[in-house]
Amino acid sequence: MTLDLSALLPEKDPRPARLLVEAELRPVQGARFQPTGFPDLGAAVFDTREGQRLLVESAQSMANRLEAVCWDRARNELVPELAGLSYVRVERPDGQFLTSSVIEAHRLNSPYILEGKDRGLLKTLEAETKGLDEGALERSKLAAIVFGYDASALIHGLFLAKKELVGGRLRIERALSSFIEAEGVRVAASGGVKNDHVNPSGDTEKGFGNVPFQRDEYTAEKVTAFFSLDLAEIRGFGLGAAGERLLVALALFKVLSFLDAPMRLRTACDFELRGTPKIARPEGFQLPSLTTVRGALPALIDACAKSFRGSKGVTKVAYEKA
Repeated sequence: MTLDLSALLPEKDPRPARLLVEAELRPVQGARFQPTGFPDLGAAVFDTREGQRLLVESAQSMANRLEAVCWDRARNELVPELAGLSYVRVERPDGQFLTSSVIEAHRLNSPYILEGKDRGLLKTLEAETKGLDEGALERSKLAAIVFGYDASALIHGLFLAKKELVGGRLRIERALSSFIEAEGVRVAASGGVKNDHVNPSGDTEKGFGNVPFQRDEYTAEKVTAFFSLDLAEIRGFGLGAAGERLLVALALFKVLSFLDAPMRLRTACDFELRGTPKIARPEGFQLPSLTTVRGALPALIDACAKSFRGSKGVTKVAYEKA
């Protein structure tokens, strides 16, 4: 089946500003789940007009998970359907794989890309962004540069904080945002004991002895994964029809792959999709199948190949501590 993006990227106005997707989830077994926790805060429970809700997975964590579906950790390469897409590959001095902009938390701003002895890419970026150092930021020029090195960074956002790069003010907001919330939540308190059968009364500060602990999990009336794709921002990048189509298809691939794969977020937080995802905006749009998106991506990537840097989209950087 052909991937039809005309409802998201029409040639004429009115053009939708957002694609909003809501997918209901449920625990794979039982009713309890373990939400994300924050230092000095714990679980993020908050009140709304409809009652108490819980942040199960944050936008930052979901960005990492949506990027992870693009990377084959066994081969240390992009998944086959994304072959040829631009990204930066970081290797050790002996040529062994170290990391990549796809799996680095700060993407192109990773210290393994910009802080090693190999300053080649930093110098190149400095030269390419030099014309952006005065006046209002020319967003389309920055987007074209980033697209050439890591197309996915335009999906998930970027902050090039190096002072050598226009004083550290080069930013691109996330085009694809996601989070998971639960409503009608209640605490499911439990606990346990770490047993020491050799010396139950040993020094617990050194890891000996029996150590009791408490544990709070949650139940919920409903758990929902929310996805928001900023179509207006993608059009604003000025990449042309081919670039826009690729970025939208890439975002759809990330969302559908996440929902299709096992959603085991933590040891005690394992979800599966419940029913069919709902499209809140634009009205009338239907999500394509993951198979359809996978089939369309190679041609969409090939149509943008001339915009990518490196060999077959891959820019290599050798990392050695400076």
